[in-house]
Amino acid sequence: MEVIADFFNPRRPSLLRACLLVGLSFGLSLLMADFPANRANPFLFLPFFLAAAGTIDTARNMRKTWSWYHGGVVLCVYADLMVLSMIAFFWLYPYAAWLSGTH
Repeated sequence: MEVIADFFNPRRPSLLRACLLVGLSFGLSLLMADFPANRANPFLFLPFFLAAAGTIDTARNMRKTWSWYHGGVVLCVYADLMVLSMIAFFWLYPYAAWLSGTH
């Protein structure tokens, strides 16, 4: 029962919570953007900021000295940054009509 309480406590860093937050926000952004069609949806800022919060929570798990755990967390931060850039692409691409060729 204490493990579940630690999972939902935002004051304690949790790598699982951070990865789930980023992954679920990416899935939500895929659904909201209707990915292959890439429809404009101004509410894609919600999954973007949820993924940003997950990235910050991932970075909170880093340790002071290097170890294999620290290297894994760094890889997770890089993956989170890639998810953030994909969500930003889904959010902003439909508004760039000059870029997509649909005037």
